[in-house]
Amino acid sequence: MSRPIGTMVLAAAAFFSAACGAELQEPAAAASGDPVTVTNCGAPLTVDGVPERVVTNDTGITEMMFALGLADRLVGYGSYPGKDRDIATSPWKDEFERTPSLGDAFTREVVQAAEPDFVFAGWNYGFKESTGLTPDWVRSIGAVPYQLTEACRQPGTDRRGVMEPLDALYTDLTNLGEIFGVRARADELVAGYRDQVAQAAAGASAGRDPARVFLFDSATPEPFTSGRTAAPSQIIREAGGSNIFDDLNNSWTTTSWEAAAQRDPQVIVIVDYGAGPQNSVRGKIDQLRRQPLMAGTTAVREDNIIALPYAALVESPRNPQAVVTVAEFLRSKGY
Repeated sequence: MSRPIGTMVLAAAAFFSAACGAELQEPAAAASGDPVTVTNCGAPLTVDGVPERVVTNDTGITEMMFALGLADRLVGYGSYPGKDRDIATSPWKDEFERTPSLGDAFTREVVQAAEPDFVFAGWNYGFKESTGLTPDWVRSIGAVPYQLTEACRQPGTDRRGVMEPLDALYTDLTNLGEIFGVRARADELVAGYRDQVAQAAAGASAGRDPARVFLFDSATPEPFTSGRTAAPSQIIREAGGSNIFDDLNNSWTTTSWEAAAQRDPQVIVIVDYGAGPQNSVRGKIDQLRRQPLMAGTTAVREDNIIALPYAALVESPRNPQAVVTVAEFLRSKGY
């Protein structure tokens, strides 16, 4: 019989939502503006005036707009099956409920029907060659494509991630602040997030090696996890741990059970999204315990497992609080 999920696993989502919401308030966005040029994925991006009809894809991306007080600019957001988990734990739950949902299929037809002038998505966060929904296609319908910085492709490859993940978050917030005329709000957010991360990092245990942490997203059948350039890797590092796959120069990527078990994680962070029973927290913990190689790892034997919402672990304004949550969990386990 499986052991009960630890209280930290069950409490993480509720704590996360409560801790994030208090500091975020919505200012009014600027009504108009001159052309603005920012750097997006290493290239200049010019926006003529403040966008008025914005489409986003993915909960973390949408929450960046909410954090900046730009909910009134959204004409729709796309997401994924199971997004209800994210919305239920979101500091911006009310904004989600007031914003039109475009469903779980982010397609050309869905985007074009919304008549956007600005589309905020990212590679594998809505932009895909396989669907034809690419930044070039967005330009072809007369809208501006803005790419999620965490998912920027490395030059000459399809590997993603061109800077530290939290720097990617701060870059996007700053760029959006410029584009939408709310730069002061963006600067306020970034300063607060930097302080929050620094305070959590300052509590890391001195004089001992960082805890080895495995980020477990899913397995079909091999595990999908975070490399160095996805948000969880820096979240774990700032919290005082070490991502066991920090040596992979990619963001979200597939590895093997053999590689994960050989690195003997002491703590496992599970991505909580409700897209089917196999992706529930309980289902993933049971999967880890049944997996012969993982069953012998320190994290599984000692039940050192915590779950955070999906939107806390992709690039989003929940990332700084995720550092705090993971740091507190590591301390509770003696790391």
